[in-house]
Amino acid sequence: MEERLQKLLAQAGLCSRREAERWITDGRVTVNGRTASVGDKADLRRDKIMVDGRPLGGSEEKRYLMLYKPRGYVTTLKDERGRKTVADLVRGCGARVVPVGRLDYNSEGLLLLTNDGDLVNGLTHPRHEVEKHYEVRVRGNMDNIPRLSEPMELDGYAIRPAGVVIMERGEDTAKIRMTIHEGRNRQIRKMCEKVGLEVRRLKRVAIGDMPLDPKLKSGAWRELTQDELAYLQDLCAGIEE
Repeated sequence: MEERLQKLLAQAGLCSRREAERWITDGRVTVNGRTASVGDKADLRRDKIMVDGRPLGGSEEKRYLMLYKPRGYVTTLKDERGRKTVADLVRGCGARVVPVGRLDYNSEGLLLLTNDGDLVNGLTHPRHEVEKHYEVRVRGNMDNIPRLSEPMELDGYAIRPAGVVIMERGEDTAKIRMTIHEGRNRQIRKMCEKVGLEVRRLKRVAIGDMPLDPKLKSGAWRELTQDELAYLQDLCAGIEE
């Protein structure tokens, strides 16, 4: 049965469908020796699909990990600058898993990794704005904190107002809990910068209603429970390709 190449790459656990489209556009994928184009279809039983010169295998056992990402790691599988990656932390999991979304180099907290491309696609789909919750230590004018929950434009994009709760407050520092929906690149840091606040520490503590396991130490990971996986799959239900 022929299926779109990006779906086949995702099912093989290599990446999300959107990432697969980028790989195809970059000329990294061939079918029967011919460089593929976005929109091409193939049949694993008949066609020889290569990614970066390596044959695409069939589906493998799906793995779902929860990682407590430390600061000082990049959310990628390989870094051209030689920095430590989250792949280094889960190397012993027995599968080639990819991050679901991102946490920037200086941020920490809950990060999901899996080789289930459909789940990655569902949780990161631009039409599916899964809430993400963060604890943020900020410094600056504390009177500016309420501005974080007002309508705001970042990089030419109107973001939805964030949920903001003050957990601790001093004269010029505070710890706040922020809830955002889009998860755009460095969104919270850019929001704080826009209202004159400096982020001192940023930790993702939950995705939707699924919290970071308080028993996990920084840099450690574990498999998701069946209840956690079922919850994430429910979040993705109804998302169209």
